[in-house]
Amino acid sequence: MPDAVSRFFKKYATFSGRASRSEYWWWVLANGIVLILFYAAAILSALNEPEVGLMIVQGLASTWLLATLVPAWALIARRLHDVNVSGWLALLVLIPFFGAIVIIVFAVMDAKPEGQRFDQPEHQRFDQPVSFQD
Repeated sequence: MPDAVSRFFKKYATFSGRASRSEYWWWVLANGIVLILFYAAAILSALNEPEVGLMIVQGLASTWLLATLVPAWALIARRLHDVNVSGWLALLVLIPFFGAIVIIVFAVMDAKPEGQRFDQPEHQRFDQPVSFQD
């Protein structure tokens, strides 16, 4: 789990390459734990100072969600690459309910060897080698 979380932040906006199933699900678990802690703190703070505590905790949770938005989409795109589909399908998250279900289905799929094509640099994706002429 610590490796998956550190890899998540190291590849902050890296939409190329692939992410394993375990890398994806360890991050989902870690993110879920952080959000549960934020909302537990919100409930506890609402008992003492309902308005102030709730505003502070919701501000922290919102900041966390905004800070992890781009790397989460990048992780989804890399996970989609691992199952050999376009990373652009990560935009399905924007479709309520249906989009999340499609992403979950792709996230639980096994890696496909054909997904290695997303690991190769652009100039090696073509059948012919690159030649530079004067």
